[in-house]
Amino acid sequence: MRVSGRPTGRQIVDYGEVRDEVDLVVPVKTLDRAKTRLTSATGGDPVSHAALALALAMDTVSAALATPGVRRVVTITSDPAVASEMAALGVDSLPEPPVPGLNEALLHGAQTLRSPRIGALQADLPALKPGELQAALETAAGRRAFVPDRQGTGTTLLLAAPGGELDPRFGVGSAGHHRISGAVALFGPWPSLRCDVDTEEDLRLALTLGLGVHTANALPAWTT
Repeated sequence: MRVSGRPTGRQIVDYGEVRDEVDLVVPVKTLDRAKTRLTSATGGDPVSHAALALALAMDTVSAALATPGVRRVVTITSDPAVASEMAALGVDSLPEPPVPGLNEALLHGAQTLRSPRIGALQADLPALKPGELQAALETAAGRRAFVPDRQGTGTTLLLAAPGGELDPRFGVGSAGHHRISGAVALFGPWPSLRCDVDTEEDLRLALTLGLGVHTANALPAWTT
């Protein structure tokens, strides 16, 4: 089951007890602050850059929605344009909390949802394949776990154990921080899940894996 509807900023509470499915929180910055290292990919045009940043998130969320084992996806964003586009996908959005920061946003989402099982997925995985995300969820096997990025230093997915705390520790070196906190590192043949996009080099790699339709449309010079 997924809960859909337009974002209202209200508290979203689910009292279901389906513990073999996960609710994913996806944080999305305001588009004027997102993916600043990708400005050159769109020729420095701010409108095109905002469209690219939005497309990355939309492809990530679309793939997550298509993943067996994912019950619901909720974005954390204070950007009305992002919230509107996510609503068109059937995804609710929560505003960012007053205290800034990625970990604070994720904690806010987890505490608001109060889901039996919660996870955090980064919003910059434009090549994400539902089958790879499903495989990672199954490999976690109910443990608090994380998937490192392709460099092995960052984190693309963090999962709480059923009924447990998410305890996000994103930031520089987050893979090490999550490991030290007791989360199990998951390594599998999941290149699209580990390919977060921060730079043009990352974007080129994602292109070889197969970009989602939104990102491909935002980069006509790259994909035609």
